[in-house]
Amino acid sequence: MKAARLYGESDIRIDEDVPDNTVGPGDVRINVDTCGICGSDLHEFRNPDATPAETHPQTGAKRPVVIGHEFSGVVSEVGEDVTRLSVGDPVAVHPNIPCYECVYCEDGEYNRCENVVSIGFHTGTGGFGETTVIPQEHAHVLPNGIELWEGALVEPLAVGLHAVRRSSFDSGDTVAVFGGGPIGLTTVRAARAAGAKQVFVSEPNEHRRAKAAELGADVTIDPFEEDAEEIIKRATEGGVEAAFEFAGAEPAFNAAVRSTRRGGSITVGSLTDGEISTDMAEIVMKERTVTGTFCYGFPPRSFRTEFDAIIEAIDRGDVDTEAFVTGRISLDDLVEEGYEQLLDPETEHVKILVEP
Repeated sequence: MKAARLYGESDIRIDEDVPDNTVGPGDVRINVDTCGICGSDLHEFRNPDATPAETHPQTGAKRPVVIGHEFSGVVSEVGEDVTRLSVGDPVAVHPNIPCYECVYCEDGEYNRCENVVSIGFHTGTGGFGETTVIPQEHAHVLPNGIELWEGALVEPLAVGLHAVRRSSFDSGDTVAVFGGGPIGLTTVRAARAAGAKQVFVSEPNEHRRAKAAELGADVTIDPFEEDAEEIIKRATEGGVEAAFEFAGAEPAFNAAVRSTRRGGSITVGSLTDGEISTDMAEIVMKERTVTGTFCYGFPPRSFRTEFDAIIEAIDRGDVDTEAFVTGRISLDDLVEEGYEQLLDPETEHVKILVEP
């Protein structure tokens, strides 16, 4: 089959003869329809520290590996023990596979698994290929009212919803989001849907600021030209109740802290290669709370947490999925028209979808 594989730093190749994986008793084969490019894909492209350089102890995979983890498709083959899926089912794929054996999995906290592996990173299979093989527990059937391509947006939308659920946000609160990339924007949508009174977004890219306004932000701020903390505090009489940080930069984190009111919360979902310094007095003396957020509920809980909640919201028409999509490309154009476009600081794109 044809698939995009990551060989190393800034080295993605579109290979024509990648072997198909074997479908095990509990697996299903997915004919991939659409796969989105994620910020973690871009990070791995520049700094490949997740995909295994040596044989992975759990999966046996090593680079080059097929990449891509935000994807949807149609079931084309099922293993002999599969009972909940049939050939022809349209599905969105949940990419994270917990070990089911560590103390966190034993406690039902699967998204905190110590040994989690991810489709598109650790398994040798991924969404930037014509087909892929996954455990049946990781396929969520899409209702008839959802377009197949919309299934590729379930994963990033679930991240934003989980971030809001992890925070101390209550309906009627004011919210500030620092970083208007795809996950920051899905958080804007989730906060607005949950009843945010007022939403501020701090983002240097003018196109993403415009998209934030389209998705429900009341005030957008260019942090390179304006003082986000001053603007937010002036408009809210002391700061927002809940801030979210998705920029992965020290100035953004500290602005998020200082832009919350006393007793407010800061929910952090960004990753950075460096360290971030902060003034602890801003947290301690003002009783602010800093919380980390990672992904969403993992199987088996994904069938009653964010993944299925997002699928139901799309089915009801509560999510403007078209608003998130700014480009559609073929697999052959993945690097030039996908990765390179999104890595440009002046990019006009938010979410680019790839059709293998």
